[in-house]
Amino acid sequence: MAGRGKFVFAGLLVLVAVVYLIVTNTGSTAHYFLTVEELRAMGDRAVGRKLTVSGAVLGDSIVYDPTIPRLTFTIVQVPADPKEVERAGGLAAVLRAAVNDPNAPRLEVVYNGAKPDLLKHESQAIIRGYLGEDGRFYADEVLLKCPSRYQEEVPDQVEGP
Repeated sequence: MAGRGKFVFAGLLVLVAVVYLIVTNTGSTAHYFLTVEELRAMGDRAVGRKLTVSGAVLGDSIVYDPTIPRLTFTIVQVPADPKEVERAGGLAAVLRAAVNDPNAPRLEVVYNGAKPDLLKHESQAIIRGYLGEDGRFYADEVLLKCPSRYQEEVPDQVEGP
């Protein structure tokens, strides 16, 4: 009976360790994406903090200097609520509307690294980094999604002989 108790105790110990690892790792890997408006609303509390922000890329703001390499561009406010995006006609429509709205909140981004291939007008940018005291966002990582690249299209049918 004493041997069985040791196995039960060891099993519970392993279970507690697994639960602990799941809880601690889930919290550190969960990402919350701020919108440009939410970042601006944080004011000085956002300066210097590690944050993730999402927005639409304003194409004419993209400047890349390959000699450094340094990339600067501006992102524009897009809604964070998926239901709102769906009601507005989808991600492509929301990104297009955002970059064409002169009153939408904007954020200048500075990234030291190679220019990503998908960085173009109306792509969705998810940037991770920190807000500088100068109001610019210094990105450590730039992730991009171009909705036109992922739109489903009906492929051309090949006629048989």
